[in-house]
Parts: sequence; C-alpha cells; structure tokens
Amino acid sequence: MKDIDLQKGKLLPQCVEIETAVLGAMLIDSRGVDEALSIISKPDIFYKDQHKYIFTAIQSLYNAGSPVDMLTVSSELRKLGLIELAGGDFYLIELTQRIASAAHIDYHCRLILQKFMARQTIVFSSLIIGLAYDETTDIFDLMSRWQDEFDKVQDFVSTGRDTMSFPAALQNLKKEIELLTANKEEVKLVGVHTGFRRLNKYTGGYRNQELIIVAARPGMGKTAYVLKCAIENCKIGNPVCIISLEMSMQQLTARSVAIDTNFHLKQLLKTGFEKNEYFATYTQHQERMKEYPMYIDDSGKTDISDVIIKVKLQVRRFKIKLVIIDYLQLMTDRTVKGNREAEISSISRKLKALAKQLDLPVIALSQLSRAVETRGSSKRPMLSDLRESGAIEQDADIVQFLYRPEYYKIEMSEEDYTDDMHPLIAAGANSEVIFAKYRGGSPNTALLKWIGDKTKFVDVECPDDMREELEEYNEPKALPTPTPSEAFYSIDDVSDNKDNNGIDF
Repeated sequence: MKDIDLQKGKLLPQCVEIETAVLGAMLIDSRGVDEALSIISKPDIFYKDQHKYIFTAIQSLYNAGSPVDMLTVSSELRKLGLIELAGGDFYLIELTQRIASAAHIDYHCRLILQKFMARQTIVFSSLIIGLAYDETTDIFDLMSRWQDEFDKVQDFVSTGRDTMSFPAALQNLKKEIELLTANKEEVKLVGVHTGFRRLNKYTGGYRNQELIIVAARPGMGKTAYVLKCAIENCKIGNPVCIISLEMSMQQLTARSVAIDTNFHLKQLLKTGFEKNEYFATYTQHQERMKEYPMYIDDSGKTDISDVIIKVKLQVRRFKIKLVIIDYLQLMTDRTVKGNREAEISSISRKLKALAKQLDLPVIALSQLSRAVETRGSSKRPMLSDLRESGAIEQDADIVQFLYRPEYYKIEMSEEDYTDDMHPLIAAGANSEVIFAKYRGGSPNTALLKWIGDKTKFVDVECPDDMREELEEYNEPKALPTPTPSEAFYSIDDVSDNKDNNGIDF
C-alpha cells in the first residue's frame, strides 16, 4: 500500500480528518475558499486521493470565477470525469455534515501543509540516500540536488503569507520616506549599513533583494571597501556572511582589525608590534571584535551551486542580513557549457535570484577589464569596463566603481569636481565611489579618503573652518514663506525660483 513504509513499519504523516474539515468548510462558506486557497496551492498537498480530486474541482471553479458550493463542485467533478473517484455526491454531502463553519480554516490548512512537508521530506531523503549509495553518483551534484529539494520543501513555509495590500505598501513607503527625510546622523537606515555616512545619505542603505556590484582594477581596495561595510553592520548587530574565494580567513581577519583599529596592516601581517604594550591594546580590541556576527567561508569552492548552498546554510543558521562574495570572476558554473561570458552571465543571474529568494542584499565584487589602463588621461571606469559580461550590468541594481587617482599617479585636482566637493578634497578626500548604475536614483559620485598603510577607506572629516560650509550644504534649505499675494501667483510666474536642495556626497 502506498501509505505504509514496509521497511520502517510506519504510516506517512497525515491528518485526514483535518482535510475533511477544510473541504467541508470550503463547500459551505465562500470565505473559507479564499482562506484555504491562499495557503494550499495544489491538490497534491492533500493526502487522500478523494480529497485531491475534490480540491481540483474547487480550484478549477475558483479560477474560472464561478461560485463554489456542493452542487457546482459536483457538476465540475462530472465535467472533469472525477465524480466517481471523488466518492460521488454522497461523499460531498458527508463532508458538509462534518463541519458547521469555516472558523479556524487557516490554522487547519497549515496543519495539512505541515504534514505534506513532512511526507515530502521523507520522500526526497529516501531518494538522496539511495543515490548516495550509488557509486556512479557525483557527490557534488548530489549535494546540489539535496539543497534544491530541501529548498522546494522549505518554500512551502512562506505559502499563505499575506500579500501586502496597496494601502499597506503606501504606508510602508511613507515610513521609508520619513527615514530618508530625517536629517540626523543617527537616523535609522531603510536598508543595511553601506559602511559610510555619505553613502548612507544617498542610498538609505542597501535594500533587501538588491544585487550590488563593487568593481575596480586589482589593488584598488575592493576587499577593504566591503570589509568596512561588513564591520559597520556587525557593530549594529546585523550578521554578515562573507564568501571569500581569494583571501584566507587569516588575511581577512588582519584586514578587519586594521580597518576597525589604528593598527597598520604591516604590523599585523609582517613586522609585528614595536612595543609589547601594544598587545594590551590588541587584546582590548580582540575582546570587542570577537562579538561581531561576521561569518567567513574561505574554503575556496568556486562553483556557483556550492556558493549558493553555503550562503543558504549560513542564512538559516545565523539569520544573515548581508551577503558579500569576493569575487565574481573567480566563480564557475558547471551547468553552463559555453564560453566564459555565458558562464559569468549565468552566475550574475543566479546571484540576483539568490538576493530575491533570501530577501537580503548581496554584494559581489568584480574585476574590471584592462581597457581602463589603456585609456588616455582619465582612468575613471565605465560600465563597458565590466569584465567578461554585459549581463552583470543588466542584473545588478547598483554598480559601484572604486577609483583612486593616485593609483595611476594622477593628482587629484579641485578643478575636476563640483564646488560642493572642494571642502572634502581640501580635507583629504582622495578616492571616488562612482555610482555608474543605481536603480534607486541617478548616477553620482561620492568622495572618501583612502589610508594606504591601514588599507582602509574612511569618511572625510572636514576641518573646523570648513565644517560650517559643508553642513550648510548638507542641510535641506527651508522653503521661504510666501506673502498672501505671492501665494496666488501662477507656477509660470515663479518658474525661475527653483529649489536646489541636494544630498551632499
């Protein structure tokens, strides 16, 4: 029999009585149909075959916009040729007599869903075990398949989650606007911390489901840039997952300490401390930083399927809020049998899908092509410089380029920047973060300071004599109060009076 596991001597998980209650409620109360169909999406979720057929008829009627009751369901079963398999009219009558109302139908539906998930887990686990015994099975393909099957079952957990109404979405948007409008340094971010104050003001933080590409030539500081982002998130309790395909755990740890302290990277990796007293300071930082919820995987497995498995496991275990992958061109995709460009295209699509599926931001580092080096005086990157694939540009929500003029022995001149950036340059800004693509706004450029001996980027602090000028630029200009006569002018009359408020970068 299908419902008996002869090897284990156990019935598969089921709740037939609850199934009859749910179907009975759907037959006598149209509200019950709405509730049930928002949770149970397909007939196979029911255990009993008769119930599968009846649910099929109900779903067919509902999708066609027809009323659902005992008579219409009976007619639909006849139309589908399933009336006898469903137990006939007698069984439909019996279902309606077992229930008085549709009360608690949502709870009952979730019980049915849980039993279905348990059965599916048993089925795919048995399949995986059988394949694991097969000598011809590729273990990595098996692990990928196991993860896919597990995800399919877990996806049912979110089934029935209420779809946000448009009024609720409008209210949520208002809250986001309020957060973005507030002109306070301690303002809560709409997304996760970018790592830098000026970038937070511009973006409101990296949003869930976004794929952020941080691209630059080798040695420009990509890893240092995203480590700063990771550290700032850890400080506020956001767990971060880092998949490092290039650097080891030890290297990333040393860089993290250099970024979050006043130690030089050279001290941490090459020369050691000049004074023994420094060890006391290091111990203090160690006690502080060991609480950071930062989870680094440096196992070096480069296939995108392996990377996705690792990320999903970390998200489940540690409730990750941000994923960082260093870096994109080191990854492979064994499912793609073509050129490297097609492979990178597949990888970028899967990273975007991963961000949407896990509902969190994913930052992927990327190399730029050598075309940057061959250009004339300006070495600023462009979207066409993204290495090996234009699909990266297409899939990404944000594409950021890191550019340090001194890297190419180019002197940073105020003449190359707008007036509002001059105070930042005078205060030591020597690096650009170029937003070449930003779905949440227009392309723009931020200025940061690169500290080479500590291998880190920092926000620029203006000297006291320039701070007032900069803060005046940052502060939103108050709208003038019109006189009674001015208040009734036409728009054309005052078209030249434009509010030039902006967000300082």
